[in-house]
Amino acid sequence: MSAVDSLKPPVSLRFHGAFEETAQIHTMGSRFKWFLLILTLIVCSILFRLYKMDTYQFIKSGILEIAQVKTKAASSFSERIVEPGIIFVEATDKVEPSPLAVCSVESAARLNPEKKVYYFMKGLSGKLSQYPHPNYTGIPLLSAISNVVLVPMNVPELFENTPLDKWYQKVNPELEKYWIHVLADGCRIALVWKYGGIYLDTDIISIKPLPIANFTTLEDDTRLGNAAFGFHIKHHQFVLECMKDFVANYIGHIWGQQGPQLITRVLRRWCKFNDTDKLAVEECNGITVCNKRRFAPIPYQNWTRYFDSWKKEDIESVFSGTYGAHVWNYMNTNSGMTRKVIAGSGSLIEHFFQMYCPTTYRSFIQFPKNPESIRT
Repeated sequence: MSAVDSLKPPVSLRFHGAFEETAQIHTMGSRFKWFLLILTLIVCSILFRLYKMDTYQFIKSGILEIAQVKTKAASSFSERIVEPGIIFVEATDKVEPSPLAVCSVESAARLNPEKKVYYFMKGLSGKLSQYPHPNYTGIPLLSAISNVVLVPMNVPELFENTPLDKWYQKVNPELEKYWIHVLADGCRIALVWKYGGIYLDTDIISIKPLPIANFTTLEDDTRLGNAAFGFHIKHHQFVLECMKDFVANYIGHIWGQQGPQLITRVLRRWCKFNDTDKLAVEECNGITVCNKRRFAPIPYQNWTRYFDSWKKEDIESVFSGTYGAHVWNYMNTNSGMTRKVIAGSGSLIEHFFQMYCPTTYRSFIQFPKNPESIRT
């Protein structure tokens, strides 16, 4: 026997040690299996208790989450107004704006690239993919302009928490003689109240950059208009007074009662003027009163002059102090002889289209998809 062999334990001892080691491993394995089984039972028990005790709360929480998502979607139009800008309104359900409306929005956007231009449309769904070219022209054109924001206008939501809310809930549109005009009058002041900025009618072609300031505009020496006005902050007291007057002095069958006459009434009180005082002032209690040249260098009685040919020097003379040219489309569409913007006519309004809304001019006037349908 060698020295090495003398150090090895006897065979019987080696077999007994291996047996003990195997038994220990088997015992440890059995314990681990029991541990997993017990842990599984505990987890299942906890889950079962949670299911039995919290199912109702879980379902309720899920319903609440869904409701919150729906509420967020319903109010999403409000979230698009990130800063005061220039505001246009379409109070009908039309989703294909007229060439003049598109021109008004485009011209405002081009001349005020640092400002957002919001076009609120009552009939707009909010999904621009529903209005593809060539089926639609105006919406694809405007949505391609970087600072134009097309906004679905939810009227009940707009009037919520304003003096106009209860009036809107009670009024019957079918009994109103001038419903669309009255609705548009209410929407414009509510929008400027809620968000601040400049409101412009969709028949005002911008020809100079617009400052965001507190201003109203004269139509003549004794009356203001509501086609263009602005307030640089939201919740201005003057605009609140306009909404209150809208409800307190509502007479739907009188043309302009909730529009130009409303603005005139409120400014007279604001400035403490009597009913016969002329309004030809430059500023009154923090509100600028713009003269007629700023937005109405051609009075509404002479609206046909926009369809005449003009000399260059005459254009410069008449419109040198003008921010936006109000072309009085209401007079045109109700004249019985609706005028069109015609390519090559040399008219003043064609000149404005070419200069200030060239994309609209090319798409609607120069190369229209349906020439017979073109109206201002």
